[in-house]
Amino acid sequence: MSSFLSKRLQDQQKREADEKANREAAFKGFDEPTDPGLAEPAAASTSIRTAEETLDTGYVVPSKVRTSSRVAQLRKQLRPKMLAFPDEADLWHRQDTEKQKLLIDRMRTILSKMNLDLTAGEIEELKEGLLNDLLGFGAIQPLVENRQCSEIMVNGPSVIFAETKGKLRETEYVFDDEDHVLWTAQRIVRPLQRSLNRANPMVDARLPDGSRVHIVTLPSALQGTTLTIRKFPDKRLTIADLVKFGSITEELALFLEACVVSRLNVVVAGGTGSGKTTLLNVLSSFIPEDERIITVEDSAELNLAQRHVVRLETAPPLPGTKTDGRLEIRDLVKGTLRMRPDRLVIGECRSGEALDMLQAMNTGHDGSLTTVHANTPRDAVARLETLCLMAGMDLPVFVIRQQIASAVNLFVQQARLKDGSRKVVQVTEMQGMEGENVTLQDIFVYRTPGQKNQGYSHEGGGKVEPTGFRPNFADKFKQYGYNLSAKIFGVGK
Repeated sequence: MSSFLSKRLQDQQKREADEKANREAAFKGFDEPTDPGLAEPAAASTSIRTAEETLDTGYVVPSKVRTSSRVAQLRKQLRPKMLAFPDEADLWHRQDTEKQKLLIDRMRTILSKMNLDLTAGEIEELKEGLLNDLLGFGAIQPLVENRQCSEIMVNGPSVIFAETKGKLRETEYVFDDEDHVLWTAQRIVRPLQRSLNRANPMVDARLPDGSRVHIVTLPSALQGTTLTIRKFPDKRLTIADLVKFGSITEELALFLEACVVSRLNVVVAGGTGSGKTTLLNVLSSFIPEDERIITVEDSAELNLAQRHVVRLETAPPLPGTKTDGRLEIRDLVKGTLRMRPDRLVIGECRSGEALDMLQAMNTGHDGSLTTVHANTPRDAVARLETLCLMAGMDLPVFVIRQQIASAVNLFVQQARLKDGSRKVVQVTEMQGMEGENVTLQDIFVYRTPGQKNQGYSHEGGGKVEPTGFRPNFADKFKQYGYNLSAKIFGVGK
């Protein structure tokens, strides 16, 4: 028995040593000169490197470079004093040289009145910090500006993660304290007329460039205010970009284009961070210019280039009320049916609006697009059933299943693989009902060399391959000018 416990203890010590080594290796990765936006912050003369910090959870935060306590306290005091009113700088941006000069002049005026003895290093550090706080997004401003960074995760003041090229690593950046994080969070939500307080501790928002932001504050966020920012590329991605990245093949790209133009109802399924919204944006670009498109989203992310687009976004209730002024996705979807849409694009179905979406698909609004969280097309069907039940209509599951089978034509499964790449891994046709069950047929599946198991592979280095089955709706393509070869579907292989 003692030898067994001894072995367990040794294993645990080895795991802890490996975790520490991995953390140190992660920090070394941020020193790469090819990725300057994620590198360690430049240590000004007044900055200090603190000792390791142990959180309540037991996680040991590695040593990081922090602003000196004196400069941090001055930043906290000067932030509100440098503004004529709290939201004066909410719409100003970090690269505006005119606004930078205005704020620097205000800072110098205040410091001269305070008669403080500051070194040149402290003044420079204070200036940069205040400009980031008032015109940018505080400690994470370098990450927001870094194009290689696709996601930013602030887990309280001392722990900030960033994702680059599909890999998540902890950064050297830190906020001064919880008030510093809250200042940044409020600067994000105020321009959107949203409230972050005890009555509304969780808020969805977006940055001026369209990046999606989710914020949770105290008392729900136990380690401090949490910000999760999903960034989007500066350049709108096209289907050619996805082919270049290896996310899809040219044959699959042509097939998906034919599906959208031919007014098939498409559901993009996938897990969190798998690239569903990016793919939905690309698919939406295939919609012809002469059609009226209405998009409905929680926070506006879709960026369609067509000339006739109406963008709708949910609205929270007015401050101090529970329902006044609130518009949820379901309300907007119902409203769109009175707006004569040719196409309805819903950013994500996550509640009872799924039933309204299916109703729209079944009542003449062909060619609609949406996304759901699901790991496989079969799971996506079950997910839609659950969401429809959340509408509170008390419909039998069989009736809902019939609605799904008659409304949805195609499921496109998106996934993030083990190597961090994002790919279309499964394209599945909805063939209808067989008894009480829906019938699905895979048209394309992502496979890797030597793969033996069924379904798509979770490894990198593979390719989306046709299964040899021609979809039942393929004849519809010819009506819209697409004459796809049978080879695209692998017929005869």
